[in-house]
Order: sequence, then C-alpha cells, then structure tokens
Amino acid sequence: MKWFAHYDVPEQPRPLLEVFDTSFGQLFLAGIITFTAVCLFERTPIGAALMRGIASLGAGIRARTEEWFRAGTAAFFIALFALGGIIMTPELITDVAVIPWLQAAIAIGMFWRGTMALSAAGIVALYAYGVEKYGIYHMLDYPIFLGLAAYLALTPFNVRIGRLRPLDVARWAAAITLMWASVEKWAYPQWTYPLLEAHPDLSFHYTPTFYMQAAGFMEFSLAFALLWAPLVRSLAAAVLAFMFISAVFEFGKIDAVGHLMIIVILITVGADDQPVARRPALAPIFYAVALALDFTAYYGLHALIYGTRIW
Repeated sequence: MKWFAHYDVPEQPRPLLEVFDTSFGQLFLAGIITFTAVCLFERTPIGAALMRGIASLGAGIRARTEEWFRAGTAAFFIALFALGGIIMTPELITDVAVIPWLQAAIAIGMFWRGTMALSAAGIVALYAYGVEKYGIYHMLDYPIFLGLAAYLALTPFNVRIGRLRPLDVARWAAAITLMWASVEKWAYPQWTYPLLEAHPDLSFHYTPTFYMQAAGFMEFSLAFALLWAPLVRSLAAAVLAFMFISAVFEFGKIDAVGHLMIIVILITVGADDQPVARRPALAPIFYAVALALDFTAYYGLHALIYGTRIW
C-alpha cells in the first residue's frame, strides 16, 4: 500500500476497541476453524497423497533453491540499480549516490558462491541505512530482507541457526513480514481506501471496511501457515505467490520489482518438503497466540516510539 498511496507512520492507529468489533470476532473464528481444518486434512491419506504430489512437482525447484535465490537477488538489485533513488522498496527513497552502486555490487556478488556473504553484508547495510533514514518502526515492514541476507550468508557454509536451515530463516522472515503487514490493514485501513476507489474490482464489491478486515485475516492466516507443517505451508505459499503475481497485472512493474524477492521465497518454500512436527490439536492455540503477539508488537512498539494510545 505504501508504494501507491499516502501513509503516515507516526499517525495514531485505530484504537483496539474499534478494531475488535463483531466482524473481527467472526473473522477470527473463521480463520481458526479453517486453519485447523487444513491442519487436520494434512494428516489424512488424501492429504498425504496431495503432499507427495506437491513434492514431486516441486522437485526441480527444490533441487535449485540456491539458484532461485541467487538469480532472484541479482535481478532484484539490478532493477533497483537501474531505477535509482530507491533503497529497497519504492517508498524508501534516497539521493545518496553510492546506494545504486552498492546495489549493483550486491547483484554481482550472486555470480560466485564465495561472494554471497559479501552481498548479504551489503543487504544488511542497506537495511541499517533504511533504519537510520526512516526509523526502525517503518523498517519493521521489511524483515524479509534480513531473512534474505541470512540465507545468502549461511548457504555457502552449510550453516544452520539452531535447527533452522537457511531456507527456514528466509521463510520465518517472510512470515513475520506478512503477519506484521496484516495488522496494518486493521490499524490503518484508511490508507488503502484510495486504492480501493481507484481499483474497485479488488474489493469484490464488499464494503471497504469489511474488505480490509477480511484481507488482514487472509494475510495473517496464510503468513502464519508458512510456519506450519509441509502441506499447510506449501498451500499457503502457493496462494500467496498467486496473489503477489496477480497483483503485478493490476499495479505494473513497480509491484513486480518490489515483490520479486518475496515471490522467490514463496516459490521455494512451496516446493520444500522438509518435515516439521506440528500437532493439529495445538493449531487454534498457536494461531491465537501468534495473533495476540502480532498485535502486541505492532501497537506496543508504536506506543513506545510515538507515544500513541492503544485503546
């Protein structure tokens, strides 16, 4: 949204007492029920057969995960270099002359395995510059770039962070990015209203208020599903990738460049078949706790940094 419409990060978000209305409660229950149902379906023979089919289809991508990341990263940063004046995403603008050349160097670093870690350091430097220029709260929209940097730094050395593979770190970063963005739809729905007026088909003829609530739950649920077991995360990754790719036809090349790396991560996550033990009975609890933590972080940090009221 920030790429196409007015926004004001320090602006007072909607008080939580306004956010938590009847429609919110109904969508929350629908989200928990749907997510739990898919988790239970994964344990059925049909779910297992579907996962085997997805694993078979994704074998080619899975075998070339590193190449997907390197090619996507190179294309992304070359695009930023060509556009100029952008740190990482379209609303993060800069007039520092060295930034485009750093972006070109990051792209060049993708040609050799030995220089991937240097490119990762360049991405972290860009993120740190974004924090200095725009503040940490704004840059919390984009932890996905730190996940990308972690993947590029860890992969050449076959290093894990605890039990997390480099792809898992990128997956967690993507999930956190999208869950954080989902709260923005509830806290600042008015930022998106001009876009809905300009592109009325996006709202499927729902009222803007209900659409933003539903869109927030859709994004949160799919993002949280990226942290779950193989079938659930593969289906969520496929739906999210389809949504981001479809948006390119509506919003053009700015959207294509801005979302390129999350699309790459989603495609590789969708093809991943690494088993993760998740008990379906715990799905509603983890879903509710994750949503509560998401709201606490979003509103709590905003109140801490900008002194706004929460309720």
